[in-house]
Amino acid sequence: MRENYFEDGKWWVSPYNFIPEVRKNLALPPKVQIHDATLRDGEQTPGVVFSVDDKIRIATKMSEIGVDRIEAGMPAVSPQDAEAIREISKLGLKSKIFTFARAMKQDIDMALECGADGVIIEVPIGYPKLVTQFGWTWEDVFKKSRDVINYAREQGLYTVYFPYDTTRAQASDLENLCKGVMNESPPDSIGIVDTMGCATPEAIKYMVRWVKDMTGLPIEIHTHNDFGMGVATELAAVTAGAEVVHSCGNGLGERTGNAALEELILGLDLLYGYDTGYRLDKLPELGDLLAKLSNVPIARNKPVLGSGNFIRESGIGIQYVMHDPLVMFGTHPSLTGRAGEVVLGKKSGKASITYKLGELKLGAVSDDQATAILEQVKAKGIAKRDILNDVEFSEIVQTVRAGN
Repeated sequence: MRENYFEDGKWWVSPYNFIPEVRKNLALPPKVQIHDATLRDGEQTPGVVFSVDDKIRIATKMSEIGVDRIEAGMPAVSPQDAEAIREISKLGLKSKIFTFARAMKQDIDMALECGADGVIIEVPIGYPKLVTQFGWTWEDVFKKSRDVINYAREQGLYTVYFPYDTTRAQASDLENLCKGVMNESPPDSIGIVDTMGCATPEAIKYMVRWVKDMTGLPIEIHTHNDFGMGVATELAAVTAGAEVVHSCGNGLGERTGNAALEELILGLDLLYGYDTGYRLDKLPELGDLLAKLSNVPIARNKPVLGSGNFIRESGIGIQYVMHDPLVMFGTHPSLTGRAGEVVLGKKSGKASITYKLGELKLGAVSDDQATAILEQVKAKGIAKRDILNDVEFSEIVQTVRAGN
C-alpha cells in the first residue's frame, strides 16, 4: 500500500490523508475488491435496458479495467438475462462472474447453469420491509436462507449473504439473523446494504465492526446515493475493515443510483493508497459506453468522468492548465485518459485570449486588440449563458481586426 500523496506528473492529493495521526485510526484491510453490479442494479435504473450484446461489451470493458467481480445479472428475471450471464461466463474474463439470487434453490441452480463463480443471496432485514412489505420476522428470513446458503456453498459457488436494507434493521433482528446463519449455514461473506442510502459514514463504520465481530466473515458494502454519500459511506466501510465494495459504472442504479465505480477506484487508489492496478486511463471508455447504451448522459461536472473536469474558464492560473496541471487539479488529466482545456466565456482574462489565439493559430494581436476581444468574449458568454466555441471566438477576432 502506498503512502505518498503525490507522484510527479500524475497526481497530487492531500498529504493529510497519509499522516500517522490519521492513518492510525484506520482499520484498512490489505486488499479491497470491487464487485460491480452495473449489469443488474445499474439496469434497474428506470428506463434502462441492456441487450445481451450490450452486457457482453460492458463486462469485457470492465475486465479490461481490472474489476475484480462482475455481477452479470439475475437469471430468474428473464431468459435474456440468463443468456447474457452464460455468454459472459464463456468469455474467459479475468473478472469473477456472480449472479444475483433470491433465497431459493432454483435460483442457485440457475447460477450454476449459467457458469457463475459466485452468487449474491438477497433477503430482507430492514424493519420497514419486514413488517410492511413481507409480514415476516427474522426467524422467517433465517428459515428461508439456511438451506439455500448451504446448498450454494456445497455446489462450489462463492456465497455472499445479502440481508438488504441492513441499515434500517432492528439491532436484535440483525444480531439474531447473523448468529443463526453462523451457527447453521455460514456463508463466505456477508453484505451490509444501505438500500435507501440513509446511513452516515460513522454509522456504516460502526456496522462494519459490529457485523464483523458477530460473524468473523469478510464484509461487503453496498450503498445507494440518496443523500449523496454512496461513495463516502463505502470508503468509510473500508476504513473499518470492509474487504469488498459494490459499485455501478457512472453511478447508475435505482432512484439516485449506486456508489460510482470510477469514483471508488480513484478513491481507493489515490486517496487511500491501494495499489489497485486498475486501468484508470480506460475509465472514460467505460463511461462513454455506459452513457451510450443506457441513454443516461454523464453530467458535465460529474467526478472523474465529467467533460468539464479539466476545463478552465477563469483567466487566473490559465498558464498552468496545460503546462503544470497539478497546480490546478488533483490529478493530471492524462491519468484518466483526458486532456486539459482552456475555454472562453464571462470569467476569462487576457491570458486566456492570448492562449486561445496560439492554440487556434490565429496569430498575435496588439494589447488594445486583446482588450477589445476580451470584452466581446465576455459579452458573448453573458448573452449565451455558456462558453464560446472556437468558431465564435474566431469570428470575434476577425471582427476586432477588421475594425482596427
